[in-house]
Amino acid sequence: MRRLLLPLFLLLTLLSAPLRGQEPLDPEKAFRFSARLVDGATVEARWQIADGYYMYRDKFRFSSDVPEVKLGEPRYPKGKVKDDEIFGKVETYRGDLRILIPLEGPAGTAFTLKTSSQGCADLGVCYPPLPQQAGLTLAAASTPAAPAPSGSAPSAAADESEDSRLARLLQESGLWAVLLTFLGLGVLLAFTPCVLPMVPILSGIIVNHGHAVSHGRAFVLSLAYVLGMAVTYAAAGVAAGFSGTLLTNALQNAWVLGAFGLLFALLSLSMFGFYQIQLPSALQSRLSAKANAQGGSLPAIAFMGALSALIVGPCVTAPLAAALLYIARTGDAALGGAALFALAIGMGLPLLLVGTFSRTLLPKPGPWMDAVNRFFGVLLLATALWIVTPVIPAWAPMAGWAALLIVPAIYMHALDPLPPHASGWHRLWKGVGVAMLILGAAMLVGLLGGARDPLQPLGFLKGASAAGGAGSPTAAPQFQRVKSVADLEAQLARADRPVMLDFYADWCISCKEMEKLTFADPGVAARLAGFRLLQADVTANSTEDAALLKRFGLVGPPGIIFFDPAGREVAGLRVVGFQDAAAFGAVLDRALAARRG
Repeated sequence: MRRLLLPLFLLLTLLSAPLRGQEPLDPEKAFRFSARLVDGATVEARWQIADGYYMYRDKFRFSSDVPEVKLGEPRYPKGKVKDDEIFGKVETYRGDLRILIPLEGPAGTAFTLKTSSQGCADLGVCYPPLPQQAGLTLAAASTPAAPAPSGSAPSAAADESEDSRLARLLQESGLWAVLLTFLGLGVLLAFTPCVLPMVPILSGIIVNHGHAVSHGRAFVLSLAYVLGMAVTYAAAGVAAGFSGTLLTNALQNAWVLGAFGLLFALLSLSMFGFYQIQLPSALQSRLSAKANAQGGSLPAIAFMGALSALIVGPCVTAPLAAALLYIARTGDAALGGAALFALAIGMGLPLLLVGTFSRTLLPKPGPWMDAVNRFFGVLLLATALWIVTPVIPAWAPMAGWAALLIVPAIYMHALDPLPPHASGWHRLWKGVGVAMLILGAAMLVGLLGGARDPLQPLGFLKGASAAGGAGSPTAAPQFQRVKSVADLEAQLARADRPVMLDFYADWCISCKEMEKLTFADPGVAARLAGFRLLQADVTANSTEDAALLKRFGLVGPPGIIFFDPAGREVAGLRVVGFQDAAAFGAVLDRALAARRG
């Protein structure tokens, strides 16, 4: 033990010797100050505290030299308690310190953030209060949070959106609390439309490896897929945290989505037996035996998981936005990346279960396997169609889904008469085939009638009957498009009522969920009538689209921002990711209440 402690003691002595032998640093060098605007409602004050120095939490003061710019209650990170010889037990900070300060003010206002702080050096020297300042210009306006009720302390979380609260959790909680929280959030996100398309992808990979795949081998293959997805998700998220732009946004174009859809279409052909024509049977048997012996090509499967993370699931959710916001504010890529990795692992846990037990749920080897392979082939074709839907004409998805229902239904003998002594399974599958045939035919009728929504293929009939009847259904909210920051500023300047700005993209699944399930709700639609509705379509991911997103600190859609009639953003009411009608209705009520207040 002595031999281990002696080198450590010498090392500590060497490290502390320069500090004891040198003069104290100038206060500006010991406590380097800078400030920046995180968004239109928050300024970040940052101190880079030199090694061997610390600052007192209760000695910070902030003010603005412009009366129009008002500062709110600062949000401090958690410090360390020190038994100080001068001030007693106090909370102190070392290293990199960042303090977030809410503010309000007119857009374009230039002001000076004035600060006063106090700190000491470990060698026993304390500095007098240190005034420092930084010049800033408001790019976007904001409003302060509603005052706290009488007799209660102001709450920093009361004026924060969900993503900001999660970002604060990252800043204030320990590593394991952060990882467990984001792991649980990932499990919840696994059942959203952003992740569900990965189920047929992974299941098809496992099934295509043959009936001899054991539970252990299936687990390893699934783990390779999930780890490839998680590593890519975390790396892309860290890059987005520093750049402010999601890599997945740039990949949502016709060439990339078309290539990925073609890849899955080609994979589906192996389920239908077409690959036997391209390879000699002897070589195919040899390759198949080698693949089964090695448990499959793990790098290839991990690569497929990485592609799936980039292409299949470009949704922006509150946990993702929180981690990106934390990385952007603090530069702490390690903790932000770890949170994103845990989030992706949580999203992948159900995929691990599906992949590991997919063979157990299937019939034993035999004639059944031909039908099973064709079933997964159809699922892969459906995945390919789902991927390319945002970049093909609106009528094409309807035609594709109709074909994917009608053709398999015919193979399920939907049009053939049942034999006299048909089994129960035979009758069941024929019933399923008939239902698929009817639904596919309804889609064809809807396509000819002008419908473009596969979930409501006969919706045009409801519209026609409503036009001829006394009543009419609730009208869908109508948005006015804004194409640039200047366009948005002009619209806000003309606003005479509260404004809601919706960030939308054709490839954003959560955006379409909001349209179909939330905005179309009668209660939500009635509330939206009290707002001026603006929409920024960032499908093209152009320079102007990126500028609009950056203006509000967003990395991608969906995102909804609220403004009061004066054109100032309402603090704490941002919506990032999908919200159901009940939750969104409550947000709208708060926005209307803020107007009255």
